[in-house]
Amino acid sequence: MRVKHKKWADPLIADHPEMIVTNAEEVKGHWQDRFAKKQPIHVEVGMGKGQFIIGMAKAHPEINFIGLEIQRTVAAIALKKALAEELPNLQLICGDGSDITNYFEDHELDRLYLNFSDPWPKTRHAKRRLTYHTFLAGYQQVLKDEGAIELKTDNMGFFEFSLQSMNNYGMLFDGVWLDLHNSDENEHNVETEYEQKFAAKGQPIYKLTAHFKKDE
Repeated sequence: MRVKHKKWADPLIADHPEMIVTNAEEVKGHWQDRFAKKQPIHVEVGMGKGQFIIGMAKAHPEINFIGLEIQRTVAAIALKKALAEELPNLQLICGDGSDITNYFEDHELDRLYLNFSDPWPKTRHAKRRLTYHTFLAGYQQVLKDEGAIELKTDNMGFFEFSLQSMNNYGMLFDGVWLDLHNSDENEHNVETEYEQKFAAKGQPIYKLTAHFKKDE
C-alpha cells in the first residue's frame, strides 16, 4: 500500500504520543504500562489503515492490541480512526516490522497477525517475505513459548511459501483454510481493508494459524 504523504500526518502523530509511538525501542519491555490493564498482547505487523486492529480491539477488550505500520501517512490514518474509538486496549507504532526484536522484549507477546503482507513474488526477493525463516526467528524471539502467528492473504503463492517456510522451521499448524469466507472460521472473522476488496471480487482468502514449539 503506497499512500501519498499528507501534510497533516506528522503533526497528528506528534500530538498524540499517548496513542502512537515513533520510538518503540524506548518502550521495549514496558508495553503493559501503556495500557489500562495488564492483559495478553497481540500485534499486527503491517496494520495498514487500521480496520483490522481497531476491530479486534473492539471485539476483544480482554486483550491488548498493538498495530505496527511503517508508512507515516498510513499510520496517521489509522491513528485518526483509533482516536475516534477511544479504546483503552489499543496502541499503535509507526515503525518497521523488520525491527520487531528492537521493539519488544523476548517473550513479551502472545500473538502476531500478518494480514495481506507484500508477497514479493519474485524468487530473488524471497528473503523480504515476512514468513522467511529469518523473520520467523524474530517472531519466535518476541513471542511467548508456544506463541502463535495468524496469517491471512489472497495470494496463493505467498500462502504456499508460508506453509512450507513455517513447516521447515518446525512450527505446528493449528488451522489452515483455503477459502476462509466460506468456512465456519469466518463467523468471528474481522476483515481488513484489503480483505474486503479482494473478497468482493470473488477471490478466495487463505488463512493459517500456527505456533512455535515450546523450548525444551
